[in-house]
Amino acid sequence: MVITLGSSQLAAEQPSASVNDEPLRENWAPSEWGAQDKIGAANRITPAVVLRAVGLVKQGKVVTLGKVYAQDMPTFGRRSWRMMIPGLPTGGPFGPQRLVYNDEYVAAELGQIGTQFDGPGHIGVQTSQGKFFYNGRFLEDENITAYGLGPLGVEFVAEKGFVCRGVVLDAVALRGCRLPIPESNDAEDPGIVTDTDVRTMLKQQGLNQINPGDCVFLYTGHGDLWHPTDWDSFDAAEKARRVAAFNAGTPGFGISACEYLAERGISLNGSDSLSIEAVLRDFTGENRQPFECHIRLQTKRGIWGLENLDLSKLIADKIYEFLFVYAPLKIKGATGSPGNPVAIY
Repeated sequence: MVITLGSSQLAAEQPSASVNDEPLRENWAPSEWGAQDKIGAANRITPAVVLRAVGLVKQGKVVTLGKVYAQDMPTFGRRSWRMMIPGLPTGGPFGPQRLVYNDEYVAAELGQIGTQFDGPGHIGVQTSQGKFFYNGRFLEDENITAYGLGPLGVEFVAEKGFVCRGVVLDAVALRGCRLPIPESNDAEDPGIVTDTDVRTMLKQQGLNQINPGDCVFLYTGHGDLWHPTDWDSFDAAEKARRVAAFNAGTPGFGISACEYLAERGISLNGSDSLSIEAVLRDFTGENRQPFECHIRLQTKRGIWGLENLDLSKLIADKIYEFLFVYAPLKIKGATGSPGNPVAIY
């Protein structure tokens, strides 16, 4: 994700030191799956995890969880999505039956826009030895270039994919309203979801505890500012207002919730917002560090994320537990992937 901060936000951007050697001091690498691992917590998707998840299918219903990719969708920072169909038709007519065809041209940050998967090459930490990423790989390594991230590429996770027990935590029901954008660096802020909140939601929703390999998603209501069934009915002014509100910050998981999910051994986390975790208007979170949960889950532990999910259909039907299926695109060397995850119940 590209973070562009204004002058009023520089305090959040400026580090207290030129480097952060926590990954080196605490031996974040090698990971629990070994020095050669490239897929992180996707390793937890075992045959036993898959079979347990398949057992959750009772009605044979399918819901897709991806948002529509479109030029006027909310995008973060300087990201953009542009699609055009050159020619109309692009080619033809050919042959005695006069075949014509259309192709599209897309210019976009494919891995980090819309419904998006954050992969191993997305988030790192500046250390005294270089820019540290998952499992002790550095951007300065000779096999990592601007044309592909080598062992940090998303294609390795894509080869594995995610077939798991999906769990949706309904924070709107917990709070009694759509969660607000946090206003303070404080776990008590109503826009920040804590580990206690997670345990409470599990109990209120009648769910069993989170197990290793589970994929856990948070419904904050923030994503409904960009609701897929309503979006095309809004005029340009209303869309602009909603884009600004959507990008102004996000309610989401706080530090204790992220640590709790990591301790439970999840394979994937996600939400209906652009960040999954709680983000204030100055891009800080529960602490002053921007996107700290991204560091703790992705860089440190190899737990990847899915952002900008449409969870509204599951919430409307009170489906909180389901078979979840998703695989990133096999884009060699990419930071992440677009996609359209599927819930089956």
